[in-house]
Amino acid sequence: MNPTKTAVVVGAGFGGLALAIRLQASGVQTTLLEKRDKPGGRAYVYEDQGFTFDAGPTVITDPSAIEELFTVAGRNMADYVEMLPVSPFYRLCWEDGHQFDYANDQEALDRQIHARNPADVQGYQRFLAYSKAVFEEGYLKLGAVPFLSFRDMIAAGPQLARLQAWRSVYSMVSRFIEDEHLRQAFSFHSLLVGGNPFATSSIYTLIHALERKWGVWFPRGGTGALVKGLVKLFEDLGGRIELNANVAQIETKDARATGVRLEDGRVFAADTVASNADVVHTYAKLLGQHPRGAAEGGALQKKRFSNSLFVLYFGLDHHHSQLQHHTVCFGPRYRGLIDEIFGGKTLSEDFSLYLHAPCVTDPSLAPPGCGSHYVLAPVPHLGNADIDWDVEGPRYRDRIFQYLEERYMPGLRSQLVTSRIFTPFDFRDQLNAHVGSAFSLEPILTQSAWFRPHNRDAELSNLYLVGAGTHPGAGVPGVIGSAKATAGLMLEGVAT
Repeated sequence: MNPTKTAVVVGAGFGGLALAIRLQASGVQTTLLEKRDKPGGRAYVYEDQGFTFDAGPTVITDPSAIEELFTVAGRNMADYVEMLPVSPFYRLCWEDGHQFDYANDQEALDRQIHARNPADVQGYQRFLAYSKAVFEEGYLKLGAVPFLSFRDMIAAGPQLARLQAWRSVYSMVSRFIEDEHLRQAFSFHSLLVGGNPFATSSIYTLIHALERKWGVWFPRGGTGALVKGLVKLFEDLGGRIELNANVAQIETKDARATGVRLEDGRVFAADTVASNADVVHTYAKLLGQHPRGAAEGGALQKKRFSNSLFVLYFGLDHHHSQLQHHTVCFGPRYRGLIDEIFGGKTLSEDFSLYLHAPCVTDPSLAPPGCGSHYVLAPVPHLGNADIDWDVEGPRYRDRIFQYLEERYMPGLRSQLVTSRIFTPFDFRDQLNAHVGSAFSLEPILTQSAWFRPHNRDAELSNLYLVGAGTHPGAGVPGVIGSAKATAGLMLEGVAT
């Protein structure tokens, strides 16, 4: 590899960081540009009055994908970050008082399933076998393989057909599981990557097998500590990261990208350019001056986008020892609520919540005896529901606080030290996310693999995409997988 080759990566989310590390480790001098004052993208960190709040992803499900970034760089992951196991993976709770501790313990799972519906013990075994088969095909074989031509899709077609990829996650779970609570327990995972369980391809049931294989993990110091470890690895390899570097335009000449220009006028020339920014923002804004950008940006805006999120971060002067690290709080409705989250014009009266209590695993994220928390509610994106979040946000916060206090965290409001909210407006304005979508394009079958924006642009031969909007999709393993696929293409490109 010629060490004089240069690359610029726009956006220091997990995808951009993972790509920059792979390029730098292969001898391509790489500059990583980040709009905000800290790296991490959705994995930003807030610090307030001694509390540390991870802004975004808190469930790490494939540590081997992260470890590989250190291995390709000739380093040891343990020198940069310590990963702590989380057990149970999740506690699932329903309003009728039922709880299900979803853990990597077959005996405990069988016992809990049997208590709900004895017939589902065998059904779960069949579901797990199916999930493992999908995991082998959809993740291990295809997760880091770029789908650049329709031939790639046709080659994968027979296996996808055999696995009935056209069926939804929920319908596939329901083939094996009879009890409605258990159907919810084994189908909610697609929501973690912005997928509607009633519309997302059953390929996404692979998340279940992935968790059973590698477990659920949490970095000591929070997800932000993992980001710091990756930044340090990148810089140790000789990479350069620029913060507060708001990219205005990807510069082009003829059918090639020549570099990027920042809002402050600085230009970073490069042999090859990759964007970890939102895909619509990349094409419509950063490439808006080029016919390719205008055309692709317009086409992408007509696609279906994932839901948004309302996130509430709060620090308490009390440690709630009754909580698990990850709790899913199902509301009174499942399908009806999900229909409204993905297609509704207004905010539903009820909600389902994900509650994060990281001090269960790592008490250092709050002052002694205190607790850092966040809770998120999936909500419609701005293209579906024209909600004024400046008005509705504080109201929604108060409703969620009341609900948590009544059902899960007695005394919450009297224990409150600090809180902040992050709404669909913030996804749009701070993260440049089209319509405030939290996960980019919705992962339905016709927007997956070859049908998703490609890891390499079809017309600008040295422009690449990485992150949730390209193959394979959202979630930490997905965007790290996209970096592996994209890095392979970029290294081929600079070698020729």
